Amino acid sequence: MARTYPALDLHWPTPPDADTIDRTLAAIDDDAPTAVEPSPAGMRVFFSSPAMRDRAATRVADLTPAPSLRPIDVPDEDWAARSQASLGPVTVGRIVVAPPWARGPASGSNEIEIVILPSMGFGTGHHASTRLCLRLLQAVRVAGKRVLDVGTGSGVLALAGARLGAGPVLAVDCDPDALASAADNLQLNDMTGLIELRLFDLAADLDHDGGGFDGVLANLTGGLLIRYADQLGRLATPDGFLLVSGFERFEAEAVCAAFAAVGWSQDQRLDEDDWTGLTLTSTPTRPTAR
Repeated sequence: MARTYPALDLHWPTPPDADTIDRTLAAIDDDAPTAVEPSPAGMRVFFSSPAMRDRAATRVADLTPAPSLRPIDVPDEDWAARSQASLGPVTVGRIVVAPPWARGPASGSNEIEIVILPSMGFGTGHHASTRLCLRLLQAVRVAGKRVLDVGTGSGVLALAGARLGAGPVLAVDCDPDALASAADNLQLNDMTGLIELRLFDLAADLDHDGGGFDGVLANLTGGLLIRYADQLGRLATPDGFLLVSGFERFEAEAVCAAFAAVGWSQDQRLDEDDWTGLTLTSTPTRPTAR
């Protein structure tokens, strides 16, 4: 039986303006949408579970103007077919993210190719938040560092960290399907056994073997980053870094404030389209880890 993905089709009588789209995405942010496909008069939003989709539908129905809503389950083959028709390699600095059908030898000696099989989650390099993370990751020193990728999805950031010399690398996600996808991508890149995959709910404590990580990567949503800023910060060593993205520019101030409240300040900021990525470092007033 083919895997399906829960999604919500949203349709307005006329094409929505940017403000309507922003308010809609903000309304469903807490339910952690995994992908968004625009359409001429609306969008299709994918979720990790039917329960998340249904909660998002309730919130969207309360908006003004409210779009028409249609819950659907999209077969994985549909996504793969569209992906194969439209996705090619994406180059971000030294890193080239390519689907299996477009992989090829690196054109330069310093080029790093990462092969990712497209799936419902962000992580193919075609979303701005992934590109921002890859750019920021190349701007910090990760060689020999212990790195944690929270909400790994396709595993692309964990793979990039490992290929840039980080180790050990732990990649975690609350979605078993995401971890299965990441495992497939580790195999495609001959990295099985070099990156540990673990099922993990950010709302619970993570047993990270009693030590902090030199770098914590979190390409999540603005709502999740704000809610779990303290937990994410406590996973890193005092002299480590946090690398966060997955939120839009209008959320950046709130995200920065949430991390500042627990002792982390902005070191570098990058923007692309409507999306923002940040590297954060510990401040002298940061609370000590419990």
